[in-house]
Amino acid sequence: MFAHIAAGYEGFDHLASLGQDFLWRPRALWQLDRFRRAPVREALDIGCGTGELARAVAHRYPAARVIATDFTREMLVQARRHRGTRALGPRLAFGAANAGRLPFDDGSFDLVTNAFVARNLSDLERTLAELRRVLRPGGVLLTLEITEPVSGAVRTLFHAYFDTVVPLLGRAAGSEGPYRYLPESLRTLPSRTTFVGLLRAAGFPRVSAPTQSGGIVTTFLAEAGAPGDQSR
Repeated sequence: MFAHIAAGYEGFDHLASLGQDFLWRPRALWQLDRFRRAPVREALDIGCGTGELARAVAHRYPAARVIATDFTREMLVQARRHRGTRALGPRLAFGAANAGRLPFDDGSFDLVTNAFVARNLSDLERTLAELRRVLRPGGVLLTLEITEPVSGAVRTLFHAYFDTVVPLLGRAAGSEGPYRYLPESLRTLPSRTTFVGLLRAAGFPRVSAPTQSGGIVTTFLAEAGAPGDQSR
């Protein structure tokens, strides 16, 4: 499914989000800077897609080395071809990896990021534990994800658009199936409160979940504790 939409993925997301995704990633990194307590020297982006968040991280932290991974080869092809990737040179590298079984040693990274990936994971709890494994104690996991809006009125408008208009846009672009999957995948994602609880259970005792755009997206920020450190 993701291979099918790789070539037009980035442009379609800008259109379908009405340009809001241009703001969501920079705001998430702004929120990260107010949460983190350790410097960022080594960063990992999982489910990187065409590399938008990975490039933003590399620009935000010019002293950091960023590794971006994805399960879909076609997405990685698009990411490597992007002119913004070439401008960053050796500080940004791409590779294929399964987020639930990463090819990195324990405690390899100060920061692990992902954007609009969590709802696609078949085993969310296992993946969160794996992301904790590759983080150093004090490192931060940033998960940016579509969530249920806080306000009932905004929620009604959001679902009217997301559940109906986005699949129609996908049909016009010849990709109705994948873009009908998007609203369906949101229903499988745990609530904001439950997601915070899963992060704590995975070994992130300090968690924050600031929202953007009235709760349409949430920036989940979680600091890795010492091994075995959990908050219940």
